Amino acid sequence: MLLHCTKRVAEKLPDDQFRRSPSAGSPDERPLLGEWHGHLLLLDRRQCVMFCHDLTRYVLFLPGLRAAQFADLSRWHQELFLTTLAAQDLPSSHLGCLKLILGPLQMDCRTDRSVLGSLRVAADDLRYGSLPRVVNVLNLDPIAISHELNQRPCRVGKTCLWPAEAMRKLIEETVQQA
Repeated sequence: MLLHCTKRVAEKLPDDQFRRSPSAGSPDERPLLGEWHGHLLLLDRRQCVMFCHDLTRYVLFLPGLRAAQFADLSRWHQELFLTTLAAQDLPSSHLGCLKLILGPLQMDCRTDRSVLGSLRVAADDLRYGSLPRVVNVLNLDPIAISHELNQRPCRVGKTCLWPAEAMRKLIEETVQQA
C-alpha cells in the first residue's frame, strides 16, 4: 500500500521507509485497494495520526503515538484498518483475503489537496464533535472514533459518498478480483 504523507508525518518517519521518487508510477504499480494519505495532528499535546483513503475517504484515527512507534507505522495502520473493518461486520473471509493483499506501507510526500481537505474536515469533526466529551485524547477508542468518522457523508468532487459503504464495496470488488 502507498501512504502519501504530509510534511509533519514525514519528519517523524525513519528515512528507510520513504520512497524518494516523486513520480506517480504506472497504474500497474498502484495498490489493489488504492492509496492513503496520512496527517499528524496534535490533540492535547499528543501526536495523533489520521489516515484517509483516497478513493473512499475512509478515515482511520490513531491517537497518542510516540516517536518510536512511527518506525512501525505500517503495522499500526494495518492492524487498525483490519480491526475497524471487523468491527463493521466485514466477513472474516474478506478480512483473511485482505491480510494477504495488504503489504507494507510505502511512503512518499506526494499529496492531493482534495484528500487533504477531507482529512481537515474529519479532523474538525473530531475536534469539535468527539473531543469535547473526553478529558484526555488517550481515552478515545480509535476503533469507535474511526467508525464514527466513517458514518458521515463526504464529498469527492461533485459526488457525495458514505465512506464505510464505499470501502465495503471496494473491498468486495477487490476480493472478487483476487
